[in-house]
This record gives sequence, C-alpha cells and structure tokens, in this order.
Amino acid sequence: MMAFIALSNDSAIQKNKPKIMAHYMPWYISKPVSGYWGWHWTMSHFDPEKIDKSGKREIASHYYPLIGAYDSYDPAVLEYHILLMKISGIDGIIIDWYGIEDFFDYAILNRNTSLIIDFARKAGLEFAICYEDQTVKHMVNNNYLNENNTIEHAQKTMIFLQDNWFCDDLYLKLDDKPVFLVFGPQYFMESSQWDSIFSVLDIRPCFFTQNLPLFSLSSGAFLWVPVWLSDDVLSWETCNKYIDEFYEKSASWDFVIGGAFPEFNDIYSKAKVSKSHAYLDAREGKTFADTLQKSIDKHADIIQIITWNDFGEGTNIEPTEEYGYNYLQTIQNTKRKYIDLSFQYKSNDLALCKRFYDLRIKYKNDKEKIIILDDVFNLLIMGKSADAEKIMTEIDS
Repeated sequence: MMAFIALSNDSAIQKNKPKIMAHYMPWYISKPVSGYWGWHWTMSHFDPEKIDKSGKREIASHYYPLIGAYDSYDPAVLEYHILLMKISGIDGIIIDWYGIEDFFDYAILNRNTSLIIDFARKAGLEFAICYEDQTVKHMVNNNYLNENNTIEHAQKTMIFLQDNWFCDDLYLKLDDKPVFLVFGPQYFMESSQWDSIFSVLDIRPCFFTQNLPLFSLSSGAFLWVPVWLSDDVLSWETCNKYIDEFYEKSASWDFVIGGAFPEFNDIYSKAKVSKSHAYLDAREGKTFADTLQKSIDKHADIIQIITWNDFGEGTNIEPTEEYGYNYLQTIQNTKRKYIDLSFQYKSNDLALCKRFYDLRIKYKNDKEKIIILDDVFNLLIMGKSADAEKIMTEIDS
C-alpha cells in the first residue's frame, strides 16, 4: 500500500470556496447484476470469471476496487459511492455522459446516469454533465445518424438536459447558469455550431471545453491530465509546467475548472486495445496532493477530481486494495483546512461506507433490515457516524 504524504499545516480558509466535484464513469456492467460482463471490465481481453487465490477477478485495470468488479446500475454500489463522496468532502459529481440515443451502450449509460443522480439528490450532492460529443461522430460513421442532422440531434440532446437536469436545484451552476462540460470537443468544432445547439435552451449554460476555451461563447475551460505531452513517460516536471501554464491563461477567463488527479496508468496496451498513453507516476500520493493543492492556490472556481473511477486509465481515486482510502483522506484534509473549518467527518468514517455496503448485500432480501439500513444511510448523510455505526453493529450481531 502506498505511503501517502500529509498536507502542510497552514490553515488559511479560502474566501471564494471552490466546489469539489468528482468526474464519474457510469459505464460498468457486471454479470451478477446484468447477466454479462461489460467492456470496461473486460476490454475484450480480460475474463472476470477467472478468480485468483485471493478472490480477485481478472479485470481491465491495474487496480482492484475494495468492493470488487461492480455494476453501475446496482443501487448498493451507488449508495456506497455517494456515501464515500459525502464523507470525503466531495460536493458532487460530474458525470461522463454519452447522450440519449439507443446506440452502442449510450442508453444504458443514460439510465445509469439518471440513477446515480437520484442517489446524489438523497445526499444533497450537486451534479453536472460532461458531454462526449464524440458520440455524434460514432453515430455518423456507423450510419445511425445522418451528417446533415447532427445539429438537430444535438439540440434534441440539449432539450433533454434542460427538461430533466439543468432546472434541478442541485444541478451545479455558476452565475445561475448550469455548468456544462464537453470532453474535447471532438465533433462540433465551430463556435457557430454550438451557438445553434444552445439556441433551443431557455438559459444558455456556462460552457467549458477541455484545456482551452475554444469558442467565443465559452465561459472557460477545464484541466485534464496532459498525457499528450509524451509518448512514453510523462514526467512530473513537464506535467506541472503545463498545469502552471493552464492556470496562468485562466486569469482572463470568466471561470476556471481546475483539476486534481492521482496518476495516469492505463491498461490499454496490456488489453491489446491500443498503444498506452503516457504514464504519469503517482509519486506515493504526491501527484494527487500537489494537483489538489495547486487548484486551491490558483483559486479555481470548481475543482474536478480526475477521476472517481476510470479504472481503465488508472486515474481512479475510489478506494482500492492497493491504496485504500488515502486519496479520500487527502480530500478530507483539504476540505477542512481550506474550505470548511467545520467539516465534521473523520478519516475513520470512510470505512463505515464499506461496512454499510456489505450489510446491504448480506441482507438484501431481509425487508426489516432493509428499512433499518435506510435509516443508517440517512444517519451517515447527516454526519451522525457514531449512531450509524452502533446500529450497524446491532444489525450484524
């Protein structure tokens, strides 16, 4: 297990408090829940049905989740994730979203997105969408969508967002406008296209593109791991220089979404999917601590955790067998030190989430205990960790 560094002892609370949002992947499919293993666990190479002597399944990742290979449509998993975020000090989720069409697995991802949003609401966590406009390219290339109808398709997608999520009180907003990220963009590359796409909305969103504001209607940009800067190993010095340049440029933007990431260690080459991207070392947890600290120091309006659970690229901070709760403890320390002096959760509270998840699985068919565990969930959300722990002990005795 990694030996993680501690943050410095300064205790200056930021006046303009940033929101900490975790970039979330809703794309995992497991055989026990859905009847088959999805691509993100197998990458058409690994076989999760193979289980080693320690009980671990063979999955497409260098890291193994504490709860094993899971399904993003499993309510017990989503409760567990939301509890961990709440207790670690994360304010909400930015969901990687592929639209509303029944093409490839996009409809499944949209269904899973709706469910994780339901659980976020229960915990009072905010949420936002990061749209993958590469989906349009794939639909066009596979003759599902006519190239002449792509703007109309995108407008339909925006109307869905407005009707279902943009108007929600818990949807992340800046200047009373919904925050909307596009990963890239990778298809709509002209400002006039986005102007037409947003024209159907009652309120145009705060629009963020990756790394640089690409259009006149952009509110700013969001940072991402700059793996394109190397073909092999991305040094921390090169990465750090890029981050400094990003924040220097952001001084002229309306808003900036900073980023904190643990490392980059993808499985693509081993899975024979493609050549691996550049490797960025975790440096015993220092990469995450440094990028998180810099987003605080540079006064980012929003800090995006990159990522909660992209196990294929190894940017995950969700608790695993390898590093445990260390990344979440770093977030707790940052939250208490720079954002909220009254932040009440402690590092020991994080383990209660796994305990709660295990009880959900163990007693999933016990109606009486299901009701009791619903109360435990609410107690944990309210910060009454001792009461929740006491009830969990009583349930399992």
